[in-house]
Amino acid sequence: MNLPLHLASYREINAFIEGIDVLFMTRGQQVYAGEQHAGLTMLEHSLQCAQLAEGAQAPAQLVAAALLHDIGHFLTPPEMCGNHDVDNTHEERAYVLLATALPAEVTEPVRLHVAAKRYLMRVDPLYAANLSPASRHTLRLQGNTMTVFETAAFESRPFAQEAVKLTRWDDAAATPGKRTPPLAYFLSMLSDQMHMSALSPRTDIGAFNYS
Repeated sequence: MNLPLHLASYREINAFIEGIDVLFMTRGQQVYAGEQHAGLTMLEHSLQCAQLAEGAQAPAQLVAAALLHDIGHFLTPPEMCGNHDVDNTHEERAYVLLATALPAEVTEPVRLHVAAKRYLMRVDPLYAANLSPASRHTLRLQGNTMTVFETAAFESRPFAQEAVKLTRWDDAAATPGKRTPPLAYFLSMLSDQMHMSALSPRTDIGAFNYS
């Protein structure tokens, strides 16, 4: 894993991992919005998504993307929370945070996973047929089915196919109470990848705001 802006020290890598942990621990019990299966939390959904990626033998970076793809929901301004008639652009919020410390192999599938849903609506009739009413509502807020021109543009983007895989795992990660590895397991994987990277000084750490 080659970091785009190399972390200055192991201490700062550990601080980043701790920040992710804090976000999940303080906000991960939120109900997974729009899911028909009552009781599913955001933490459960994220862990299941990462488990599916690992089970598919995805690269470690894509497993990390599966874990972190919805973390932008935790960064939504309070005035937007609970408003299901507005797109909270959670994928962009996640990207802004994660790109401070993680490479494109992680951040781009996260950034593109909403667009990938719009793409699948265009190219996969079975996907469209199986989408839940709640997901269809969200899709309308996010731009609805891609046009032919948008589809071609999406297919040309780096990591588009990784985003499609992530979106399919995202949709399948919807079983309340399903047994998964704990959050610490996946965070340890992410930490190991970051620690193996070549490190050089940087001064832009501090993306987390816990307020």
